[in-house]
Amino acid sequence: MDLGIRGKVAMVAAGSKGLGRAAALALAAEGCAVSVCGRDPEALDRVKAELEALEVAVAVVTADVSLAEDLARWHQATEAALGPVDILITNTGGPKAAVFADLTDGDWAAGVESTLMNVVRMARLVLPGMRSRRWGRIVHITSLVAKQPYPLLTISSTLRAGLSGLTRTLALETARDGITVNALLPGHVMTDRQTHLAEVKSAADGLSVAEHLARAAASIPAGRIGRPEEVGAVIAFLCSGPASYLTGQSLLVDGGLVQGTF
Repeated sequence: MDLGIRGKVAMVAAGSKGLGRAAALALAAEGCAVSVCGRDPEALDRVKAELEALEVAVAVVTADVSLAEDLARWHQATEAALGPVDILITNTGGPKAAVFADLTDGDWAAGVESTLMNVVRMARLVLPGMRSRRWGRIVHITSLVAKQPYPLLTISSTLRAGLSGLTRTLALETARDGITVNALLPGHVMTDRQTHLAEVKSAADGLSVAEHLARAAASIPAGRIGRPEEVGAVIAFLCSGPASYLTGQSLLVDGGLVQGTF
């Protein structure tokens, strides 16, 4: 299928590793020019080489998505290097993993900045241009905890559910402007975040990281942990021309783990 986005300009937040990297590579494979931000210059150099191997225009910017000034600088650098932004993928590594009783006001404030306000700020930067051109795609990478909360991920469960509300609200506001806004809710996918959560759990109960990952895989109807490129492929479709009638959705990509009807 031709996704119809060759030549579009995409911004992918936290795109040097994990699901952000997978999204950036999937969009580049469809012919998009891609701008990636991240905090690790070496990781950015690696993904830059991977993207350029796909023969598309690339920009990389060292930036922290929790900082408003970094996001504004990244957006400005992207448009200067590649042109007006057509596609935005919001993404972050996730807030502190802890049960409610172990969380401080500072933990909650940091989570709001890195998980919610960064999304608000990124959307605010790109929407005026998308509206003026009457075309745009926004995809928020969040988590299945938006639909199935988990005690160890108290902050994430709270804020990801809020992002689903923001997704629907923005979709309602922008649909007549040719813009779609969707959230993608990954389940267990083999990324650094998945390994980190297994490490947190193993420290609490004495099981090894490998045992926790095996348990996670066994809990999934598909019988395995997902691969980042599987998530990237879904993101590319959500950004496509054929997906123009799909908006306001919070889409699970979890191997069937969340089993609720809605």
